[in-house]
Amino acid sequence: MKKRLGCLHAHYSNIEYIENALSSYELELIHFVDPALMYRVTSDENLQLVDAQNKVKEQIEWIAQSSVDAILITCTNYIAILQEEQLSISVPIIKIDEPYFKCISNIQQPQTILFTNPATVNGTIERLNQYAYNHQKSIDIEVIVMNNTFELIMKGLKHEYNQEISRFLEGIIKEDKIISVAQLSMVDAAKEVEYMSTKQIINPLDPLIASIVTQLKLGKKTAVI
Repeated sequence: MKKRLGCLHAHYSNIEYIENALSSYELELIHFVDPALMYRVTSDENLQLVDAQNKVKEQIEWIAQSSVDAILITCTNYIAILQEEQLSISVPIIKIDEPYFKCISNIQQPQTILFTNPATVNGTIERLNQYAYNHQKSIDIEVIVMNNTFELIMKGLKHEYNQEISRFLEGIIKEDKIISVAQLSMVDAAKEVEYMSTKQIINPLDPLIASIVTQLKLGKKTAVI
């Protein structure tokens, strides 16, 4: 029987990455998108943390009632806000950043983590440091934020957005550091530069897909002849 994965996104642009990456597996994807919460979290000074936590709890429990086998959260800020112990569900939750954290926390060399969205930096780095601490890992990271770039993807200018990321990556890829991109929206540009340079650029999508396939024990679709 085909498994069902409910996906909670803070922006519509994340849908295609998950759809494309899992398209060859026996899996039904159900997408839920709510950009309003992240907008309020980052711009509304009157929003109380407890109200944001209650909203995420409500969203997760709503998705859990949709007969899904697991829930994927693709927004790090959603994950940071979520109080998992308060949930009254039995559906497993897959967090986009944890397989990525596992990957980069196993690296002992100096590494650079690249962002385009400043609003996701604090939540991601706090969770990364907590993950490293919990797993007794020592990480040497430099965080770089590409300012005035994320607005392009928010305006639907994906080609221009990818160009900016590619240009930046090409400028730093010769440095003697491990490089990773922290957001799904950066994956396409990172893969293109990686292909052209033959130097690995770590991204959050590849370890996430491997984790989903393992956790849900997914099989490949049968080829139609």
